[in-house]
Amino acid sequence: MGWKEAAEPVLTRMPAVRRPEGHVPFKEKLMWTAGILMLYFFLTNITLLGVQTGQGGDLFGQFRAILAGSQGSVLQVGIGPIVTASIVLQLLGGANLLGLDTDDPRDQVLYQGLQKLLVVVMVALTALPMVFAGGFLPAQPSLQLGGLALEQTQVQLLIFAQIFVGGILILYMDEVVSKWGVGSGIGLFIIAGVSQRLVAGLVQPATGGFFFDWYRILTGQVEVGSLVSGAGLQTLLINEGHIIPLLTTLLIFGIVVYAESVRVEIPLSHARVKGARGRFPVKLIYASVLPMILVRAVQANVQFMGQILQSQWAGMPAWLGSYSGGQPDGGFFYYVSPIYSPQDWMWWTANVSQEWWQVMIRIGIDVTFMVVGGAIFAIFWVETTDMGPESTAKQIQNSGMQIPGFRQNVGVIEKVMERYIPQVTVIGGALVGLLAVWANMLGTIGSVSGTGLLLAVSITYKLYEEIAEEQLMEMHPMMRQMFGNE
Repeated sequence: MGWKEAAEPVLTRMPAVRRPEGHVPFKEKLMWTAGILMLYFFLTNITLLGVQTGQGGDLFGQFRAILAGSQGSVLQVGIGPIVTASIVLQLLGGANLLGLDTDDPRDQVLYQGLQKLLVVVMVALTALPMVFAGGFLPAQPSLQLGGLALEQTQVQLLIFAQIFVGGILILYMDEVVSKWGVGSGIGLFIIAGVSQRLVAGLVQPATGGFFFDWYRILTGQVEVGSLVSGAGLQTLLINEGHIIPLLTTLLIFGIVVYAESVRVEIPLSHARVKGARGRFPVKLIYASVLPMILVRAVQANVQFMGQILQSQWAGMPAWLGSYSGGQPDGGFFYYVSPIYSPQDWMWWTANVSQEWWQVMIRIGIDVTFMVVGGAIFAIFWVETTDMGPESTAKQIQNSGMQIPGFRQNVGVIEKVMERYIPQVTVIGGALVGLLAVWANMLGTIGSVSGTGLLLAVSITYKLYEEIAEEQLMEMHPMMRQMFGNE
């Protein structure tokens, strides 16, 4: 008996959101999407019962914009477990260790069940150290809950249960959006988190919003300093002035929108309907920006391990990592930590205590990891989401289309696709990784990470395209049958 036969009774019984029968009207899709978004914001504002307020720290730190959720809330773990489970499945699938054929309906059910089971395991593995190790979510010594008096260990179990339920909720919220709404839940939650930070970075006074800080500069409440010495320039360009973060934010918006429009269009014609023509676009960012979540999730898990080791291992050697204020400032975990902001690499300022060569090594590792990792995960993404040359050729063949001047054969179409898709996938993945590091180094409004901003802009652009397509199909129902959406 193979593993599929042994695991099938469990994997096929994993709870799932029922797929809609037939076409879901566009307005209904919008209602489901808006409802899940409201529920997401509602859950991020429900604080965990039993946690000591004002204590501990966010274990995800600067990765929070990408992994969504909110520190100290029911959605403490965000989409982290879903992303980690996806990485594990992609690696297992890429090495062909699962033996699952995604074209087989039975194997599709097993794959989806395995993914859900892995997410449940990852939620538990992520929540356990947050609650029981390191003081990241310190529990109250005692808690009176109705007529029950809970001791600290019981309070910790209560906190763990709340985080676990929140992690399962966000899994099924994502599934509801994917099946009944527009886009994906993961993309929706990332847009929500990043947008919230951007708005706060522009208008919120308490955290030093762009407009409020410029009001303080213009009214003389902030001392700018001499522009000649450089202190004034740093104040205007990076610190209170936020000019470079603003320009970086606008440039990222422009570059991503432009890159989404750069494409190689392969002409198509219908084999039986004369005059019916079309084009298959191979975009520069063919694999989308979503593989960047996987790259950053690997870095987040490495830093996660570092903080756990630092909190539990009193004699951790300095070469492995040393910490100050909850952040690595030396050793292995410092060099592999991403660049978050300009203050992390400007070694000539008082914000950086490391030598210039240490900073350069850290930058080099971050750039290499993001560029190489972006390319590798883009390839994995294309192959596992049926966007590769073979899957694309089958889709074109099944739709009745062909490439003019070539025989109507799957193998011939696949060879034409192999001229473009693999190369564009690698170039696009590496380019997105380079953009993410560059945006982090220059800083962005609201301290949104470069990866978070790239994701938000790209997902929003794709959401706009999907909404436009849905509206077009609502006006022309015959197009749904043509594209197989009904």
